[in-house]
Amino acid sequence: MPPPVPLAPFRPRLFSAMQGYGRDRFLRDLGAGLTVGVVALPLAMAFAIASGLKPEAGLWTAIIAGVLIAVLGGSAVQIGGPAGAFIVIVYGIIERYGVANLLIATACAGVLLFVMGLLRLGRLVRYVPVSIVIGFTNGIAVLIAASQVKDWLGLDVAKMPADFFAQLRTIGANLHSFNAYAFALGLACFLGLFLWPRLWSARLPQRLTGEIPGLKEASEVGARVPGPVVALVTLTLAAWYFALPVETIGSRFGSIPAGLPAFALPDFSWETVKLLVTPTITIALLGAIESLLCARVADQLSGLPRHDPNQELMAQGIANFVVPFFGGMPATGTIARTVTNIRAGATSPIAG
Repeated sequence: MPPPVPLAPFRPRLFSAMQGYGRDRFLRDLGAGLTVGVVALPLAMAFAIASGLKPEAGLWTAIIAGVLIAVLGGSAVQIGGPAGAFIVIVYGIIERYGVANLLIATACAGVLLFVMGLLRLGRLVRYVPVSIVIGFTNGIAVLIAASQVKDWLGLDVAKMPADFFAQLRTIGANLHSFNAYAFALGLACFLGLFLWPRLWSARLPQRLTGEIPGLKEASEVGARVPGPVVALVTLTLAAWYFALPVETIGSRFGSIPAGLPAFALPDFSWETVKLLVTPTITIALLGAIESLLCARVADQLSGLPRHDPNQELMAQGIANFVVPFFGGMPATGTIARTVTNIRAGATSPIAG
């Protein structure tokens, strides 16, 4: 008989990270967690909306999956939640199979991810060619950008198709409904995200610190405030104050539920699962690659002990299995929020 396949041990990084944990580290983790939470709030809603879901689907995914990935994961500082790379995949699955089947595919992908980690397949990601990752990332960026042009131009389109070229045809056919106010707000947001970190660069305070009192302190505070938060607050206030005729989250989706999400079982059957093999594998592979690449970036930036890829996959699997029962969407490790977490001073999974 062939020897049994050695299974990976289930050892969340949280247990080892808590050794020698004290008040100073807790305060650093608390500050990092609050910073990431503020950044994650608009991102989670934006990713859900862009994927064809309601905003609360992104919020609850960021909360539930974020907690599970932090507590059970193999990385000390990785932040989990909805990711931009999933937008095109999720939108296409909803268009073809519906939201209910997306939930089933996500839960099945969670099982597959857990099995991949249990069988020690986490280290295989190191063999993925960098050129493939770059091509995939650039392709996803183009598709995401195309899917957002409709809202940026304020076009009156009831439903966008999932296909890239069909999206371009739909946009071209509805240019007559162009909304200059929506375009101006989107352009101001884009420019603000680009200019905000450069506004507080190190060179400006060094030249002017002696001439303008308080400039150094202001620059230090400004450099720590995330650009997306500044854009979200200022432009929302501008749209409200001037009563600009633009669509809002409230006008499109209504109010976001204030209570906890209800636990609900999807309409599950083996016949349905067999039809969802391709979406399940797509979600699982994309989640595995995205999360493990993000964990490697976190290792390089944080200087903390290297992540355990198998444990990370098992945590991703548990998170993706649980969130569909609360109406969530696929989750994975997120590079932008993880980098923000590291730069904000996170030292352990407690920040997540």
